[in-house]
Amino acid sequence: MTQPHLRVTGRHAFAIGNKVRLAVAPSLSNARPGPYTIVALLPERDGVFQYRIKSDGEPYQRIVKEDQLRRE
Repeated sequence: MTQPHLRVTGRHAFAIGNKVRLAVAPSLSNARPGPYTIVALLPERDGVFQYRIKSDGEPYQRIVKEDQLRRE
């Protein structure tokens, strides 16, 4: 039986270079609004793929789960 939170395809939904926006999440309340760029694809954690993203307005990168991202 497949668990609903696991991805069936086994592939990331976004690619390096894609522009994305952060979905509203309490843990990301200090995040800068605006577009982010996918800079790295990371492995699954708890059945959800992760990404390293970067905003031009921040000096550092963030690690977020796929379900925290929306297409730009």
